[in-house]
Amino acid sequence: MTRVAVRYIESSRLPTVWGEFDIHGFEDTEFNKEHVVLTMGDVGDGEPVLARIHSECLTGDALFSMRCDCGNQLHAALEAIAKEGRGAIFYLRQEGRGIGLLNKIKAYKLQDAGADTVEANEQLGFGADMRDYSMLKVMAEHLGITSVRLMTNNPRKVTALEEQGVHVVERIPLHTDSNPHNEKYLLTKAGKLGHMFEAGSQ
Repeated sequence: MTRVAVRYIESSRLPTVWGEFDIHGFEDTEFNKEHVVLTMGDVGDGEPVLARIHSECLTGDALFSMRCDCGNQLHAALEAIAKEGRGAIFYLRQEGRGIGLLNKIKAYKLQDAGADTVEANEQLGFGADMRDYSMLKVMAEHLGITSVRLMTNNPRKVTALEEQGVHVVERIPLHTDSNPHNEKYLLTKAGKLGHMFEAGSQ
């Protein structure tokens, strides 16, 4: 069902180290969130769009944390789109799989004491993944995106787009190197959250 609380605000150029994108802003008044889509090239021409749904991760995206793979995945997606010259990144303000930044820090503290990422969320009284993807319909429709080649390891994102009327013609695995700080995190994503990693990679 269309989220009528989500509305388009404005677009502008966004030059980056990977090339020039356009940034499109959307406001979700129901949940007081602001989301953006970065696009490159003509994404409304009816052809499948190379795309990623990326949930905000301040610690990984901006502070270069090694506890997760979020920042590396974002950079890899931007690079892949720039190389192709066409694509879209739906950047959703859903920090900590939907629990918020301060609760995410509390979850990190529990992980320091031995909990995995799912156990930490549950100990704080949250579900393993609290993210909502219903805003994608309005965002995709505004940009004329009807089908995508989705860069993701998360089957929930494939299902979410299909439910919003955007056809996923291909799932493209998006793998980055693991490190001693995120090995347990990646194993938990695969074992408890159903993320799909190819054999021998995380």
